[in-house]
Amino acid sequence: MSRKATQAAAVLLALGALAYTAWVLEVVVRTGLDPVRAYVSELAAADQPLGGLFRATDLTAGLLVLAGALTGLAATGRPGRPAEPAPTSWARREPGPRRPWLLVGWLALALFGAATAVDSRLPLSCAPTSDPECAARETAGLVPATHTAHAVSSSLAMAGALTAMLALTLAARRYSLWRPLARTGPALVALELAATAWTLAAVAAFEAGRGLWSLGAGQRLQILLVAVWLAVLAWSVYRERGEDAATRAERAVRTEGQRP
Repeated sequence: MSRKATQAAAVLLALGALAYTAWVLEVVVRTGLDPVRAYVSELAAADQPLGGLFRATDLTAGLLVLAGALTGLAATGRPGRPAEPAPTSWARREPGPRRPWLLVGWLALALFGAATAVDSRLPLSCAPTSDPECAARETAGLVPATHTAHAVSSSLAMAGALTAMLALTLAARRYSLWRPLARTGPALVALELAATAWTLAAVAAFEAGRGLWSLGAGQRLQILLVAVWLAVLAWSVYRERGEDAATRAERAVRTEGQRP
């Protein structure tokens, strides 16, 4: 990636991570929703007083991450760009632009950004975890079709986020890129998988009428970890912009030497 492309991608991803954490405003403003129980998306529901604000921040976050991912993808896979000299056999098999984990990761991150932007345009009509009447209407299928569409777009966004976290963290470690992400990425991925399992179990319990299992807390942790990972990726990409090919090759040699 060129210096301008890496800087642009880093700035876009950092701003996207910041916008994606706008829900923390509920700490200082009264929303009427219990953060331990309520879905984060209920903050943006059509009947909520601050719904317009949170829909706008979700749209902004999605578009920023989408732009950052596409910038990274375009710079990584630019046609005709010569591959750097490969210092090791494993690097020779997957030279620069052909590194598959980078391609998968950037595409998944673009999916996350696009689905998040779409998600903001498909708000819930009410807050089912705090409004029994809303929950009853949802169970009876008497809510607008946006509820189902929102569930689909939210699922796509999280699937994209998880895939991007796994693929780009693996790319950072396998291709000797982005040292901060290579160091902290595995721990963030493990925590994200645990938070996702908690959230999915809580959603299943809620839909089965068995309580909420602190659904809101689990989902907020899940989203916060995605934002932290995005911030680490942004910082890692920004730092990488100043490294030349010789520095990366030297680090790749050291990495290969540490492999069993």
